[in-house]
Amino acid sequence: MPNIKSAMKRVKVTETKNLRNRIVKSKVKTAIKKFETEANAAQYSLTTSAIDKAVAKGILHKNAANRKKARLAKMVNA
Repeated sequence: MPNIKSAMKRVKVTETKNLRNRIVKSKVKTAIKKFETEANAAQYSLTTSAIDKAVAKGILHKNAANRKKARLAKMVNA
């Protein structure tokens, strides 16, 4: 545990942000898994929406998100 007050605050803030990021990543992974089982247009829309929200919050990189969405689109079209 740090001794400096600002370092203590950074530890708390980092833990909070880490928790929020993990929640969003988990939602994206869950949406992708749900899509893989159903693979229809409605589920595709929900999954891409979850991915876009993660990008907007800065949790996923935009290129990684585009790659994921492209792979999902391939599955829908196949």
